[in-house]
Amino acid sequence: TIPVLVSAGAHTVYAVGSGGSEASAGIVVLPHDVTAPAIPSAAIAKSTGGVGGYIRQNGQYYVYANVTDQGSPSSGIATVRANVSTITTGASAVVLTAGSFSVEGVSYNYRSAVQTASNPLSAGSKSFSITATDVATNSTVQGGFSATVDNTVPAASDVQTVNGGTPGRAETGDAVVLTFTEPMDPHLILSGWDGSATTVTLRLVQNAGGDRVQVRDAGNATVLPLGTVFLNRTDYATATRDFTGSTMVMSGSTITITLGTPSGAVTTAAAAGTMTWTPSATATDRAGNACSTATVTESGVLDLDF
Repeated sequence: TIPVLVSAGAHTVYAVGSGGSEASAGIVVLPHDVTAPAIPSAAIAKSTGGVGGYIRQNGQYYVYANVTDQGSPSSGIATVRANVSTITTGASAVVLTAGSFSVEGVSYNYRSAVQTASNPLSAGSKSFSITATDVATNSTVQGGFSATVDNTVPAASDVQTVNGGTPGRAETGDAVVLTFTEPMDPHLILSGWDGSATTVTLRLVQNAGGDRVQVRDAGNATVLPLGTVFLNRTDYATATRDFTGSTMVMSGSTITITLGTPSGAVTTAAAAGTMTWTPSATATDRAGNACSTATVTESGVLDLDF
């Protein structure tokens, strides 16, 4: 073993026989890595992707970390492990492997295999730590990381419209406002959506049993998992109309869809009505809890919608 205090550079190693004879060979001692790895960031995100930092009991998730070896020169990272025993019972040394990963646009270079949260698991903030060891056996334990456990099923809270023109007529600039009981995961409503303004198509469905509203993707090919708004009147249109170029944005627990250009003529409702909204169970909150499909009724006084 080369002693730690031997200076870096060229040296000669000697073997001395019992009778005094010698043999020698040259060696080069490299600088010794005495600096432990750094772990600047880590996160937990559900295995379905989307918003990070939230998990539900019995939900599946990954552990992510950014790890770098600070030695000069670096000896390289040997192992990275996570202690997530506050979330998954007994998971105190979960192995993370190197790769290229991303959570909400943030890059990580290590990730675990899929883990499953305990059930039951109490709601609230749960701390976890990451341990990294380099090839030279320097080790760092970095705590201070956390994830939030949320076991509450989200639900519809209210539905409203905003008039930007003729009362009772669905027109460009009007809006439909959907409010949930808690923030939803935008990525699971529309792939790649982060909640900022994005283009969608609002479809006003003419129906003899009552006109209704659905939200579709920008290409008008797929119905988004926002459920159906029932206008509970039959005089908003004489045929189904698509409002292309509509805009959808999320703020907190509220999603607002502002109407774009209609595909044909619309009509004006003759009287006030009360909307109802039945959401979709495909939509989830940030922790992955599926939305309740219980119908909610428009709050406030009886009024003309749109």
